[in-house]
Parts: sequence; structure tokens; C-alpha cells
Amino acid sequence: MPDVMSQNVSPAPTMATERRRRAAEALSALVPGIRRDAMTTMESDEIDALIARFETHWPDLFEPLERLFATRADLTEVVTSIAGVIVEAASERPVALRRLDRRREIAPGWFADNTMVGYAAYADRFAGTLEEVAGQLDHLESLGVTYLHLLPVLEPRPGDDDGGYAVADYERIDPRLGTMEDLEKLAGAMRDRHMSLCIDLVVNHTAREHPWARAAAAGDPHYRDFYLFFEDRTLPDLYSETLVDVFPDNAPGNFTWSDEAGAWVWTTFHDFQWDLDHSNPDVFVELATVMTMLANRGVEVLRLDAVPFMWKEIGTGCQNLPPVHDLLQAYRAVLAIAAPAVITKAEAIVPPDELVRYLGAHEGHRRPECDMAYNNQLMVMLWSSVATRDARLAHAALSRMSPPPPTTTWATYVRCHDDIGWAVSDADAASVGVDAAAHRDFLNEFYAGEFRGSFGLGARFQHNPVTGDSRTSGSAAALCGIEQALDLLASATTTRETTTAQRFLDHGVRRLILLHAVTYGWGGVPLLWSGDEIASLNMHDWEKSPGRSDDNRWMHRPRLDWTAAAAAESDPESIPGRVLGSLRALAAARRETPGLSGGGTTTARLVHAPGGDVETRVLAWVRDHPRHGCLVGLANLSEFDLRLDGAVLHEAVSRDPGADHAERIVDILSGHRWSLGRPTVEMPHLTVRWLTDDI
Repeated sequence: MPDVMSQNVSPAPTMATERRRRAAEALSALVPGIRRDAMTTMESDEIDALIARFETHWPDLFEPLERLFATRADLTEVVTSIAGVIVEAASERPVALRRLDRRREIAPGWFADNTMVGYAAYADRFAGTLEEVAGQLDHLESLGVTYLHLLPVLEPRPGDDDGGYAVADYERIDPRLGTMEDLEKLAGAMRDRHMSLCIDLVVNHTAREHPWARAAAAGDPHYRDFYLFFEDRTLPDLYSETLVDVFPDNAPGNFTWSDEAGAWVWTTFHDFQWDLDHSNPDVFVELATVMTMLANRGVEVLRLDAVPFMWKEIGTGCQNLPPVHDLLQAYRAVLAIAAPAVITKAEAIVPPDELVRYLGAHEGHRRPECDMAYNNQLMVMLWSSVATRDARLAHAALSRMSPPPPTTTWATYVRCHDDIGWAVSDADAASVGVDAAAHRDFLNEFYAGEFRGSFGLGARFQHNPVTGDSRTSGSAAALCGIEQALDLLASATTTRETTTAQRFLDHGVRRLILLHAVTYGWGGVPLLWSGDEIASLNMHDWEKSPGRSDDNRWMHRPRLDWTAAAAAESDPESIPGRVLGSLRALAAARRETPGLSGGGTTTARLVHAPGGDVETRVLAWVRDHPRHGCLVGLANLSEFDLRLDGAVLHEAVSRDPGADHAERIVDILSGHRWSLGRPTVEMPHLTVRWLTDDI
């Protein structure tokens, strides 16, 4: 047998090598311009899988790119560039993430499972650095959290950075939090616990300190085209005729003169946040590169910030335009090919009629865009309902919402880092005999503590003197009445005052738990805002924070009080202890309720009292799942015990005619049971029931 090693010849290619070569050639034929040597780290079966993903998702990538850029650039060049980004990202993807890709391709609905519970926080205000966040995963695990959204972690501009949403470098972590390697370690530690990491990617704009913006301001023609510059006010004034101000108090207008650039620049939010020109395909390629880089660091959910604003057209409000949906479809296709374990979540706080489009539901057709979106309407209607103790407006608004496509889901929430904008439409309000503008004014007054009898203790945010609109800041506990009740208790001087304050305090705690019980049982992924698990109050010295004195949203962004969290563990009867225990119980109840998995539909309902009249003080919904039957949710919004007509029990019977429900219904949250023949159902004040078959 000849000694191959001693001869100046190459060994015959193995079967695996030959398959890899053939697979690479096939991919090169599918998308011209791909370098085969970019795939040297991939096994032949992985190249085969990559080719299959290209073939499957190619229409969702090519067609929107064609609509967006065919008249603006050489489409072949654009497609070749983005294909190169995808192949390079796929070839560099770590082995552990490739395994995750394979699992997620088999179970693509993983993110909408009933075991999913989310938690959102600023890393520094939750624990400190990214390394310290990793040290607090036990706390999250105890809450049933399987999804952690860390608000902006990429390097921001110095000084005022709009809470981190003015990004100065997409490739670096905020040095106060750590490094990109720390992010990768955190993602790995979470993955070991079956947790998914979500971070923000700001796609509408960059900080003016970003390298692209600096190059643009210096006159680099390539990067100059990344932004929207105007030599004079002619076009800005024309655009402004139909634009609204996002921050009318401290950042009015949508255009800022830049001395360094020698031009007006589009600044939808603050003067230091320069809007990107998404009609430039180079911007698309660069952002796709950033997305795949973050995916390869272990990020599993990208929250795409401010997406409704990405496209500009004269004569429009420059929000929710059709090209925005093309961009989202193409970005999702990039990730579906390069990193199929990764999903996108749209930060689109828009009217309900527009919202479901961000999940790909368009008139007459569906297309894959984002996998998740915030159910802002549910959040607004919950706060409206507990203020009025009346569910009729919520029923009208939530009944009119289009359901998400079955392969997508909502993110449901009570509070987040942002203010509450009172999205009450004229049509919904009129349908229940309410004036929408007057109701929005009422909600602003109520939750600022200005309305007589209000339990809320928040503050107005960004009052617009032209429209009269305001939004609301404040922690969930403060808006629910807990902070006000504690103030009353501290100032009580008589037994009667003490008793009254204690009753109000109990009501506040019950409201906070009730709101979360609805979001955990509505269907979708419930997101818990950091601190709400221990009923954190408003931060009253928020104005002392450097660069934040004009943004009262920081009042509901306090640092998590770990001393209070430890006290809640040791005293389950305390306010923090009651809330913490209840949220853990809600997460456990979700895990035992498969009907809350994706693929079901949720419908708002009206229920009746024994006399037959509509019981307006109860918010009711039916979660109907094709595989797992029905769940009926009931929330008593009032401070009074109620009785409902027993007919509501029949809504909870499985739609499967062969199911043996034994004519018994169980409340998943309390364990209480009823027979179907019972004439009434008791609803204690400020409580929630999840009713389903006892089978």
C-alpha cells in the first residue's frame, strides 16, 4: 500500500468533503456571488440546511427587497451583499447556537408556549453589570421567568441618551455594563436554564456620535446617504405639515440644524438622535449585519425599537407606511435563514387597526414580519377599567381588535419602562356613549392624582398644549393605589383612619395582582416590569439623576430593592410578599394551562348578573384553543363582592364533544369548583378567576 504521506500528492476527497463541495456549489448557483470559502466551518449537512432555508425563505427576502430598492439601486448587487452577510453569519454561528437553531426549526412556536413568562429591566437598575445580572438568575427563575428583556445595553452617547435609545455603537456594550463577551456569557448562562435573552436594537435612528453619523457630518458621501439631510427648510416644512411631535415638551419638532453637518437633519425624537434613511439599501445591509452579529452572540429575541417611523413620505404622518412592513419582512427573512432560533418583536405603539399588521396580518393576505408585538390596547384598557370600575369600553375596544396570526403572539403587560399613552379611539368610546377626548382627560387627571377620589399617584408626561393630550408616568404600585394608601396609613391618627387606610392598601395590592392575573391569562407572553414583583413605589428623587431631570418616566424606573426582595421572601404576608407570592403562583398556573399556548384566540365577553342585566364591573374573556379547550377569565374590577349568572360556567366547557368534563368547572387560580348546574358564581372584590373544565 503506498504511503500517501510520503508522496507529494493530495489524498482523495472523502465523501463528506465532496458533499460539502457540492452543497457549496449549489448555494453559489442559488445566490451568485457567495464565496464558497466562507463556509469552511460548516459541515455538509449544515450547508444543506442553509440551502434549504434559502430556498424556503427566499421569496420573503427577495420580494420586499425588490419592492423597496428595485428603482433605487442595482438589485443584484443588493441581493448579493445581503446573501453574503447571511452566509458569513451562518458560517460563524457557534455550535451551541446551531443546535438551538435545529430545535427551534422543529418547534417554531417555542416563544408562544404557555411556559413563557417575561421580565423586563434595565440591567444596571436590576442588578448592576451584565455579570451581576447573571448572578441574579435564581430570582428570575423563582418567578417562572423564561424570557429576559434587558433594555438598551449597546453603547449609548455620553450624557443624555434617552434612556439608552441613542446608540453610539452597535458593536459595543455600554462599558458601564460590561463587554460583548459578558453579554455572550450571560446569554449562555440563561440558555442553560432554558431562558431566552431579548435586547433592544434601535433601528430608526442612531446617536449623532455614532461612527456613521460622524462620517456623514464630516462629508463622507457614502455615510451622508445613511441619514436624511436638507440644505434648507423647504422640504422639512413640507413634511412638518403632517407630522406630530413625539416629545412636545422637551424636544418639539422633527428637524434639527446641525452645525457639524451644515444641514438640517431629521430627528423624530431628540436632536441627538438622527433618523436613518431606510430607502438606502446600504442601511438595510448594515443593520442586517448588526442583527446577525447579535444573534451569534446568543441574543434570541431582538426588540426592534421605533419601527413605525422607519419610512418617510411627504403628505403622511411618516408612521406605519407600507415600506415599513417590507423592511420588517426582509429583516425577519435574514434571521430565518442565518439564525432560525432568533425572533423579532416590534416596538409599535400604534392604533389597534395598525398593530396586527406588524405581525404580518394584512388585508387579504399574511406574510411573516415580526413574531411578537406589544398588546398596548389591552394595557390601556386595563388601566381604564380599574379607574372606572367599568368593563364596557374595554369590551368594545378589545372585541374590535384583529387576532394575531396563529404563528405569532402578543406581549401582554401591565407596565413597562415607558409612559402610558391613553389610546382610546373615538369609535370605541362612542360605541359605549363616551366622549373619547373627555375620557382621555379623565384618565390623565385620575392617574396624576388630580381627580377627586382617585387612588392613582402618578404624574403627567409630555403635555401637548396644542392638542391638550398628555401621557402618564408612575409605577404600577403607585397607580394602583398602594403608595397613596401607605401615605394615608403613615399619617393616620385615629383607629378609623388606620382601618380605612389598611382597607385602601388591601385594595391597591389586589388591583396590582388583578392586572397581572389578566395579562398572564389573556394569551400571549406576559412581561413583568422589574420591581413590580415587590410592589416598588415611585422614585421621588428621579430629578437628581444627571441628564434625566426633564424626563419623569424615571420615577417608575427605580433600582430593584434587593433588601425589600429578601424581606418579601421572609414575610409572605407583607405587601411585597403578597405580590411576589401571587406572581409566582400565576406563573405556575400558566405552566399548567396549555390553552394559553400560541395558536388560540382570545375574545372579550360581556357577562350577566343573576337578574339578567350586564354586569359592567366584570371584565371577561374567553381563551379558545383548538387543541386544549377553553378558559374563561373573569376580573371583578370593583371593591364589592359580586355574583354572576351561572351560565358563564358553560363558556368554560371544552369544545371537544367527546371530552369528559364531568359537568364540573374549576378555577385554576383558587382551586374552587362548581357544577354546571350552579345558578350563580361568586366573584369576590378585585379578584380574577380562570375557569376551565375539571378533566
